[in-house]
Amino acid sequence: MLDSLYDFLLKKRNKMAKQQTIKSEISISGTGLHTGQNVTLTFKPAAEDYGFKFIRTDLENNPVIKADIDLVVDTSRGTTLEQNGARVYTIEHVLAALVGLQIDNVQIEVTGAEMPILDGSSKLYIDALEKAGIAKQKAERVYYELTENITYFNKEEKVEIIAIPSDEFKVSVMIDYDSDVLGTQHANLNHITDFKSEISRARTFVFLHELEFLLSNDLIKGGDLTNAIVYVDKDVEQKELDRLAKVFNKPKVEVTSKGYLNYLELFASNEAARHKLLDVIGDLALLGKPIKAHIIATRPGHKNNTLFTKQLKKKCLQEQKNKLTPQFSPDAVPLFDVNAIMEKLPHRPPFLLIDNIMEMSDKHVIGSKSVTMNEPFFVGHFPGNPVMPGVLQIEAMAQTGGILVLSTVPDPQNYITLFMKIDKVKFRSQVVPGNTINFSLKLLSPIRRGLCHMAGIAYVGTKIVMEAEMLAQIIKKDKLK
Repeated sequence: MLDSLYDFLLKKRNKMAKQQTIKSEISISGTGLHTGQNVTLTFKPAAEDYGFKFIRTDLENNPVIKADIDLVVDTSRGTTLEQNGARVYTIEHVLAALVGLQIDNVQIEVTGAEMPILDGSSKLYIDALEKAGIAKQKAERVYYELTENITYFNKEEKVEIIAIPSDEFKVSVMIDYDSDVLGTQHANLNHITDFKSEISRARTFVFLHELEFLLSNDLIKGGDLTNAIVYVDKDVEQKELDRLAKVFNKPKVEVTSKGYLNYLELFASNEAARHKLLDVIGDLALLGKPIKAHIIATRPGHKNNTLFTKQLKKKCLQEQKNKLTPQFSPDAVPLFDVNAIMEKLPHRPPFLLIDNIMEMSDKHVIGSKSVTMNEPFFVGHFPGNPVMPGVLQIEAMAQTGGILVLSTVPDPQNYITLFMKIDKVKFRSQVVPGNTINFSLKLLSPIRRGLCHMAGIAYVGTKIVMEAEMLAQIIKKDKLK
């Protein structure tokens, strides 16, 4: 009973969830783990639907780098993005903190390429963002809601990531490095509201043999024994520990009884798995919208996290396209057939360019036209290779929109519709005899004083063939005389 009530309240909350930003700007400074450069990162409030964007204030023209999975260029030592000739490194802990606090829109200004490592977790970012305060916005949050399982598998690296439809974002992680020190670890996040207490404090980790390689190749200039857990999975001589003490300017370095170096205490026995879960959340943020799914990741890492996120984005875009594409059963009865259309529109053959209106509400309309070889325009328009003229596609789309706007008056036969503006027209594919072209239009703003501003997309099957924005006005016929 309680579970059912929780599910009901969760669905209601998610349905009405609003986007969020921060109330005021706040800065945090620290050293980049790999570059060793001191960087100041400043979070700033952002408008609705802005998302997350990094701005390199140290570079000329302040290039902007969007938090977008398509901009990932490197995952060897963290997740790196590149856009407009600029890069940002090790972004995952910052993004995980934003997702963990359910913040949707933030501008992130940085004075260098790499994000501060701080204590190796997301905790200090969480603290800063909470200090800035969280502000609700008017726009509703848009989720990517899975409709089926999505599976990613890297056989060579034994990595598997599965996304399962869920009413809430959940993450489960399993790690196994064939290490006696770590063993096999699991971590779970069942509610994003638990991120701060259960996940955000989990720090990055490294094995001693990896640390030795990184040091010898001058790759962790900002590394310190206080911002990463160093696990020791092999015997190590005292002289090596003494060398590490000197490198990190510590009085003494020891291996604890639990198998890690002595300058950190674990906050949880499975802290390594929790940090990998944190990384998964940070990398998934590059999808660009919150997810309703249960993510189950086995042996995840930045490379595979980002490849999986790319797969998710491809699926998301395809589903969005399918939702927009008019889908009709062959037996579907039109809302208006051609005779009913002629009762509303003053157009007549051969310039009546739509056959049916399939759907209509107060905000959208969908019409269709079957293109046959007998169309009069084919006589002179590339008769050897007939193609429907683009201007007539625009006219057919306008006639479809005209049905919607004329339906707002009681006597449509006494009005005509006139173009005032056509914008953002794109022709993407040819329309030829045998095609049925469907026009899907939606209002961009409410109809006022007979003015109708609409965006339209024309499809043949699931393929977009044309799109445009139109502004038109209906005028009484007697006012034209």
